[in-house]
Amino acid sequence: MKAIRSSEAAVDSGKICNSQFAIRNFPAFTLIELLVVISIMGIIAALSVPALKNLGKSNIAVSAGRQLLDDVGRARQLAVSQHTTVYMVFVKTNFWMAPSFPGPWWSDPKTTAAQKTAATNLCDKQLTGYTFVSLRSVGDQPGRGTAHYLGPWHSLPDGTFIASQKFQASNSPPFYISAYDPNIQIFGFSTAKNIPFPTEDSLLSSFWNLPYIAFNYLGQLTFDGQNLAQRDEYIPLAQGSVSPAIDAATKALVILNLPAGAASISETPPGNSTNSMYNIIRIDRLTGRATLAYQKVK
Repeated sequence: MKAIRSSEAAVDSGKICNSQFAIRNFPAFTLIELLVVISIMGIIAALSVPALKNLGKSNIAVSAGRQLLDDVGRARQLAVSQHTTVYMVFVKTNFWMAPSFPGPWWSDPKTTAAQKTAATNLCDKQLTGYTFVSLRSVGDQPGRGTAHYLGPWHSLPDGTFIASQKFQASNSPPFYISAYDPNIQIFGFSTAKNIPFPTEDSLLSSFWNLPYIAFNYLGQLTFDGQNLAQRDEYIPLAQGSVSPAIDAATKALVILNLPAGAASISETPPGNSTNSMYNIIRIDRLTGRATLAYQKVK
């Protein structure tokens, strides 16, 4: 038995030696072959970078769409659970100004310092910010509702915003997204003057119109808190930036006059909110349920 084991060990040792010998003598890459491989890898990398950049931008847009989709569902859920109408209000550009008022509305002496601060903090949320508001709660006396902000102000991810066309007057001519559905008319947000802004204890004002969508206690879309909406709601998103006007010398926000205080809006690439790169929320008027449609990267 010992002789057999010794023989087997010798055979195994021989295999190992032969294997090591084979590895040592395996031919390596020549310099030319190595350069060819490196060149091929460089070409592949050059072709892949643009696609990866577009994929990243697409992911940001879809992420914004899913966030807004979830929060539209949240507004509907609040309306049903609290058995009241809930408004999802949005921050438009230059919200502090109105043609009928000489200067920022917060220059009213009745406006508190806290309200002025809250308004100033919304300057960087133009076209991106939103929150939820109810004007009545269960138990309120008829005709004597109490406004409640149902959460903090939210903002879409950097690099995305709600298309500026959506903030045009609801009675303005509609716009279209032909790549999504050329037959669907998209109108501007409904607006209200009876919602305290920017906090629930702010004074009501007739100087501005606050953009909103609203859900009744059944979760249906309503345009005035009582009557059902006559059409589905569409909220198109854009990729790009909204930059508040900043004084070059003081670096302070310019909020005292127009057009000097107007925000700079840039879609990157241009027109992406309405062309084949669409990213849009659709809300069914009868059920109040929202869906997200977007163009996938090819």
